[in-house]
Amino acid sequence: MMSAEGIVEVLRKHRDEIKRFGVRELWLFGSYVRGEAKETSDVGILVDFYRVPSLLEFIRLEEYLGDLLGVRVDLVMKSALKPKIAEHVKREVIYV
Repeated sequence: MMSAEGIVEVLRKHRDEIKRFGVRELWLFGSYVRGEAKETSDVGILVDFYRVPSLLEFIRLEEYLGDLLGVRVDLVMKSALKPKIAEHVKREVIYV
């Protein structure tokens, strides 16, 4: 199982490929950041796009990131976060 630092390192190494999906910025959040991840945990990734992607584009990015990391990814659009949830998530993110 990878650490949060390991995940960030992999994502940064593949930044150019990830940008091709229209990604402006990525952040890691959730159990990996808090040090509470288990073997069954997914990787929470918050994403900001240059433009709103189609559902297919979004799913392709989520699958690409999952394949890259070898674990299921929970991809969340920054613009889709409700204010109360956004406050909580923003307290525990690591910028990629």
